[in-house]
Amino acid sequence: MNSLVTLLPFIVLIGAMILMTRSAKKKQQAAADMRNQMQPGSGVRTIGGMYATVKEVNEDTVLLDAGPGVDLLFAKNSIGAVLSDDEYNRIVHGIEHDLKADADTVPDDASSLTETDEPVDAAPSDEKSVDLGKKDADEEPAAEAKQGEEPKKTDGDADAK
Repeated sequence: MNSLVTLLPFIVLIGAMILMTRSAKKKQQAAADMRNQMQPGSGVRTIGGMYATVKEVNEDTVLLDAGPGVDLLFAKNSIGAVLSDDEYNRIVHGIEHDLKADADTVPDDASSLTETDEPVDAAPSDEKSVDLGKKDADEEPAAEAKQGEEPKKTDGDADAK
């Protein structure tokens, strides 16, 4: 019984390691399957964050069209994601695929939500403008200090309110 208690932490550790390696292998297999499904014309994102269109797929490499006249050769392993056509167009070209064409549109700003038919009265011009800036109490005495005199030093307690 005593030996079983001492072996239990090792058994748990080995079990955790097996579960973690299985999970990593599943992720690698899923990434390999995704890369094998690439076809010319597919939109992809590289692991470096570049978006491009697949032009040609070879055994270990892929030729990407990154723009007009720009063809780049990448290793297949450097492809981070194969994107759907809608997602690629949304990211690269800014084209939103509208699923709800009949839905109400939300304005870019709230001004159209608060507009009324009545004219807005302008603020009276004879009122003084209010200065909301914070002024320190120490500014005025410092400005009035004479050039020959040194400022009076305090420990800070005298100014506390």
